[in-house]
Amino acid sequence: MLTLLIALGSLVLYLVAYHTYGRWLARKIFRLDPDRVPPSIELEDGNDYVPTSKGVVFGHHFTSIAGTGPIVGPALAVIWGWVPALLWVLFGSIFIGAVHDFGSLVVSMRNRGQTVGDISGRVLAPRARILFLSILFLALTIVLAIFGLVIAAVFRMFPASIFPCLIQIPIAVVIGLWLHRKGISLMLPSILALGLMYVTVWFGDWGFLHAFNTALAGLPIIGWVAILLIYSYIASVLPVWVLLQPRDYINSLQLLSALGMVVLGLVVAGLFGFGPDKQALEIVAEPIRAGDNAPAGAPYLFPFLFITIACGAISGFHCLVSSGTSSKQLKSESDAQMVGYGSMLTEGFLAVLVILACVAGLGLGIPEMVDGKATGNTLVGEAAYQARYASWQSAGGLAAKVGAFVDGSANFLKALHLKPEFAVALMGVFVASFAATTLDSACRLQRYVTQELAAAVRIKPLTNKHAATIFAVIIAGAIAALPAPGKPWELGELGKGGMILWPLFGATNQLLGGLAFLVILFWMWRRNIPIWFVAIPAVFMLVLPAAAMITQLFFAGPGSWITGEKPNYLLGFFGIATLVLEGWIVAEAAAAWPKAKGMLESSALAHD
Repeated sequence: MLTLLIALGSLVLYLVAYHTYGRWLARKIFRLDPDRVPPSIELEDGNDYVPTSKGVVFGHHFTSIAGTGPIVGPALAVIWGWVPALLWVLFGSIFIGAVHDFGSLVVSMRNRGQTVGDISGRVLAPRARILFLSILFLALTIVLAIFGLVIAAVFRMFPASIFPCLIQIPIAVVIGLWLHRKGISLMLPSILALGLMYVTVWFGDWGFLHAFNTALAGLPIIGWVAILLIYSYIASVLPVWVLLQPRDYINSLQLLSALGMVVLGLVVAGLFGFGPDKQALEIVAEPIRAGDNAPAGAPYLFPFLFITIACGAISGFHCLVSSGTSSKQLKSESDAQMVGYGSMLTEGFLAVLVILACVAGLGLGIPEMVDGKATGNTLVGEAAYQARYASWQSAGGLAAKVGAFVDGSANFLKALHLKPEFAVALMGVFVASFAATTLDSACRLQRYVTQELAAAVRIKPLTNKHAATIFAVIIAGAIAALPAPGKPWELGELGKGGMILWPLFGATNQLLGGLAFLVILFWMWRRNIPIWFVAIPAVFMLVLPAAAMITQLFFAGPGSWITGEKPNYLLGFFGIATLVLEGWIVAEAAAAWPKAKGMLESSALAHD
């Protein structure tokens, strides 16, 4: 019953937060004005600046910010117990993450749809622009280099998800062309697209499609990386309404409806029991595992919980989506609350469900595995949780994290008497679709950042959208094409190079959130807007990720990047460089702070 109360209580909490704190931010702080001309109309070009209904933009925004982050982060963090993970997700998303996303969106809309990196040069200090854009470029390069591997790994784990994910592309193009005709209602295309996608999940592994999926699942990682980066290039340079926007929208329909089914299954299992034996739905994990009870090999709960769970509570990557794509599409400023604040709360609720799937759903039963092979036995209760979370090593791999969520959430779906094969396939599509929408959005965002950075340092050729996108794809592809650290140069190992820099992403991503808060903070300070509710999260998100990065560099024992038994000087170099850039930006901000209050930046828009 506790599991059910947490799920429903979290949903109620998020609804209350949206209609109280979110509404207060929208009306009293940001003063959203439906009559203000947004960038999508002022700069409409049919390519990037495209006025779009808030429902479609919400779908694009939610699927772009979510990715696999709110799945793999909470699915790993419950190794420290379910209470710390749940509290960070609930209160972090309401008071930190949603404010960060909402603020980034509003500031960008008031600055002609520019990214927070570009805006930082005006509201903080001129040098901050290049420093900020450099951090953005590094973070997005890591995302592009790793997500091909992530998607390929998910496809290998769940081959039945391949055809349903691929068929989303032509469906999206048709929907995009259909919706682009003026006066067409969203209702009919939405129903048709959603129904068709569920049909592809149901029949997507039947007959010859099984052989098709199996063959593609067997492709080398490097093959998938190349295919996905080429696709990302195409999605990045096409008009946003042709592919990126409708694909994210129809994905959101499927993903949100799947979430609804997971919640319904959780309710059924909580009220009526699971399976023919009416097994009770219970939390089988410990509330807190710390101190002497800490899992073997796990880093300290504090501060690493706050970089392990990113997207479910706050993620710096979100400021890029808010200020990179969504701000160029909203056709009314009043829609920003739903898209900026509401999307983050929706993602927080997803993270809550992930936590419950891993600490309660797993307990309903998973196959026992020995040396990677099923024994035919079923593990239930605490034994199922311990099988996945006995140590940091056993829980830390991508397959383990994704598998824990898929198995746990599939059990909730089975409570609705859905076929086990369909339940697992649907959750596989769920994870792969989130990853794919993040990849193509990240490529478009990297194009914007590259163009802005090229303009700042006066490299004119890279201000062209095709040149900037090709440059971004080549850099990410070159890193991704390498084998994983310590692995041989063999075909099966190529394509895993993103893992070289991936350990940097957690702290770097969260530091980016702190820097985005600085931009929001200065923008408000210059306009005499109350800042306390932004200042506190800004300090929190600048200090904690920096502490985590310093710990990884010097104080993580044998695994420390600089002082460990086997130093990793590449990670050490980038880690120190990131800290230096952060310190430099903070120093620039501190110097500008006393003179900034009430002083609009010289290039502020007249209607700002």
